[in-house]
Amino acid sequence: MKGQPHSKQRTRLAMATLSHLPLALLILAACCVLALASGGGQWKLLKRSIGISAMHMALLPNNRVIMFDRTDFGPSNVSLPNGRCRKDRHDRALQTDCWAHSVELNWVTHGVRPLTILTDTWCSSGALAPDGHLIQTGGSNDGERVVRTFSPCATCDWAELPDGLAMPRWYASNQILPDGRIIVVGGRGQFNYEFVPKTDPSEHSMYPLEFLSETRDDCENNLYPFLHLLPDGTLFLFANTKAISLDYITHRVVRTFPALPGESRNYPSTGSSTMLPLILAVNSTQPVDAEVLVCGGAPSHSNFQANKGVFLPASRTCGRIKATDESPEWSIETMPLKRVMGDMVMLPTGEILIINGAGKGTAGWGVGRDPVLCPVLYKPDAPIGHRFEVLSPSSTPRLYHSSAQLLSDGRVLVGGSNPNRGYNFSGVLFPTELSLEFFSPPYIKLKWSRPKITSLKPGRTMSYTQHFYINFYSRKQSTKGVDEILVTMVAPSFTTHSVSMNQRLLVLRVMGLEGGHDGAYRVECVPPVSAVLAPPGYYLLFLVHGGSPSRGVWVRLGKD
Repeated sequence: MKGQPHSKQRTRLAMATLSHLPLALLILAACCVLALASGGGQWKLLKRSIGISAMHMALLPNNRVIMFDRTDFGPSNVSLPNGRCRKDRHDRALQTDCWAHSVELNWVTHGVRPLTILTDTWCSSGALAPDGHLIQTGGSNDGERVVRTFSPCATCDWAELPDGLAMPRWYASNQILPDGRIIVVGGRGQFNYEFVPKTDPSEHSMYPLEFLSETRDDCENNLYPFLHLLPDGTLFLFANTKAISLDYITHRVVRTFPALPGESRNYPSTGSSTMLPLILAVNSTQPVDAEVLVCGGAPSHSNFQANKGVFLPASRTCGRIKATDESPEWSIETMPLKRVMGDMVMLPTGEILIINGAGKGTAGWGVGRDPVLCPVLYKPDAPIGHRFEVLSPSSTPRLYHSSAQLLSDGRVLVGGSNPNRGYNFSGVLFPTELSLEFFSPPYIKLKWSRPKITSLKPGRTMSYTQHFYINFYSRKQSTKGVDEILVTMVAPSFTTHSVSMNQRLLVLRVMGLEGGHDGAYRVECVPPVSAVLAPPGYYLLFLVHGGSPSRGVWVRLGKD
C-alpha cells in the first residue's frame, strides 16, 4: 500500500490541477494551495452540463438529486420533453417557455431527466417530509405563495399548489419539526412564520416574530435565517448577528442568546451554519448537548460597497456556541481562508466540510470576487487551533447560487454558480456554471478499507424505542473494540444560498461489537429516543470503522 503524498507533493499535485486556469484565477487559487498543510480529497467532473444551474439541490430517498434554479431566466440549456411548455403572460423573459428549469439527476448513471415547474422558484426553500416527498415553498413573482411537492419515483414530476402559503415567502428558511410539519420562517418583508402542509386548505394562519424585524438592517442581512431544532424542542433562530430560542408551539421567545461579535452572517453577507453532531446520551434521562457553528460572512455594509465596485474582504471567523448551556457564550475561531457564500456539509464521520464561496464581496449579482477554490475540513472534537484542514482545490469557481449535497456513498455533489442576471457564458467575469462535480473527502482515499453494511435487523424501518443491529464487513482488524466504531444518522438537507436546511447528524450509542472472524462484525445500536432529537422521516445510516465510513443505507425513522 502506498503512503499519502508529502506536503510538497500535494502542493505540486494541486498546482497541476489548476494549471489550465486563466492567470487571474490561478493567482487566486495559489492562496489556498499555499495553505495546504495536510490537504487531501479529490475532485472529479460528473457532467459538463445538466442544462440548468444548480441553485437549489435536494437528495431524495431513492438516491436521486432534484435541482432547479428559476423560471424567469429565459431559455435554459435543456428543453422540456413531449412539447411541454409553460405559458405565463407576466413572465419578464419568456411568456411561452418550453425550457426546463428543474432536473432530476441519477448520479450513478449520470442520467438527467428534465422536470416541469410552472411557477417561479427563485430563492425558495424546502424540506424532506416524513414520507420521503420533497416539500418546496415560495419563491418570487408568481411563485411566492406556492407550495410544491415532488415524489421520489421514476416518472414523477412537480405538483404545485397555488396559495399554499399564507404569506409571500422569498428568501425564507424551513425546518422539519417533531410532529412532521415544516415551519417556514421569514422571507423578504415577512417578519413572521407559518407551517406547512396545511391540514385545512382555507387555513392561512401566520405568527408574527418581532425578532426578524429587529435584526434587519439597511442591507436586509436577516434573509435566509439559520434554523436548528434543539434537543429541548425549541427552535434556535439566528439572523444577522443575533440569536433566540423560539417555542413555536406557544409562539414565545424563551431565550435570547448573546450577539455573535464581528461581521454579519446572513444574506447578502452570506455565511453558513450547522448544528454540530448530536451525541446521544447513554439513557433517555440524560440531556443531549447541542452546539451551533456559524462561519464566514461579510461586514454589514459590504453589499452596499460591492455595488459601488469596492469589494471588502470576507470574514475568516467562526462562532461556536453551546445553545443548551445555562449561560452560553460564543467562542471565536479563525478559518484558514476568508469566505462568504460558503456551504457547510456534515460528513458521516461527524466532521464539517466548508466549500464554495468567495474571499471578497457578498451574495448578489456580480458582487463576489476572489473565488475560494479550496474546501476546508472542520473537526469539531480537535483542540482549538487544530480544527481546520485545507483540502485540495477545485478548478471551477462556485460563487453566488452554488450548492453542495452529501451523497449516500460519502462523496459530496457540488454544482451551480450563476452571479449573472440570466444565463451568460461569455463576456462576464464569472460565467454561468452548468456543471456538476464530485468531491471525495479524504476518508475515501482507501476504498478497500471502507466497511460495508451487509444487513440491518429488524430492518430499515426503525422506531424510537427498539434497539437494532448492524451486520457489517470490514477488512480492518478491530483492536479497540467498540471504541473504533461510530454509527451516525444524517438527515438529508435542502441546500440553497449557503443554507443547508434541516441538516442534522446524530451519533448513536453503540452497545457492543461482536465477531471479527473473516471480517464479519455485528454491533447493537440504540436509536434516538424521541422525535425531538430526530424528527420522523428518512435518514442515511453510516457505520464508521477506524475513521472510514461505509456507504450510507437509507432508513426510515418513525413512531412505534
